[in-house]
Amino acid sequence: MKALFDKISSRVSVLTTKTYSTSFSLGIYCLHSKFHEHIYNIYGFVRFADEIVDSFHGYDRALLLQEFREETYKAIDRKISLNPVLNSFQKVVHEQHIEMELVNSFLNSMECDLDTNRHDNSSYDQYIYGSAEVVGLMCLRVFAAGNEDNYQKLKPFARKLGAAFQKVNFLRDVKSDYTVLERIYFPGVNLDNFSATEKKQIEQDIENDFNEALKGIKQLPAGSRFGVYVAYIYYRSLFKKIKNIPPNQILSQRIRIPNYEKIFLLMSSYFRHTFRLI
Repeated sequence: MKALFDKISSRVSVLTTKTYSTSFSLGIYCLHSKFHEHIYNIYGFVRFADEIVDSFHGYDRALLLQEFREETYKAIDRKISLNPVLNSFQKVVHEQHIEMELVNSFLNSMECDLDTNRHDNSSYDQYIYGSAEVVGLMCLRVFAAGNEDNYQKLKPFARKLGAAFQKVNFLRDVKSDYTVLERIYFPGVNLDNFSATEKKQIEQDIENDFNEALKGIKQLPAGSRFGVYVAYIYYRSLFKKIKNIPPNQILSQRIRIPNYEKIFLLMSSYFRHTFRLI
């Protein structure tokens, strides 16, 4: 039965999420259970594409990504794929009416990582939109549950949250992006002489994104608000740690939140959410 294969496919997306990201897994766990499968299925898809361009060194990554793109389109068109992650993703695309423009923009940004290692302001904004903002919009499609007015109202905030997360990732991973992948995402930044002024400007941009995103989180439906807020708090805490270290240390270490601190953040977030202190 196709339903059994769909169930197995979704389990692969769950395993993918839990293996690659404890923070997003924690956020998904805090969503209403009716959202779990859909969000896992979205994350599995974006993680597989990201792994192709970031991790599969020694292989023809351009060919692998092109085949992944083609198989994605086939899965959506046929409503089935023998790739469990793509099979689970096509399911959420159809059930939640995720636009192909979002899928295309995401894959375009992944392709950009294959041959672009420096960005100007225009390409940076386009990359952020495709790699992160559209993922927020895919998730918002799930949370809006068919309510088009809510979706349109919350779109700008979902984009800001996705952008904030991605830019924090860029700061956190700046060492490996630069030394291993030879990428610099921030326009006009010279990492060989990364100044406190440049770091401060980047941080202010991220702070603005976070502040706007929180306005939207407060307006989310009850079943999704707490889970998204937990992810928001985790990333803000990571961002705070990054802000408190000088530029040269960012280039020599990867900042992270230890598991015990994640548990504390979860508990404090639950308290604030329960007593409506958000």
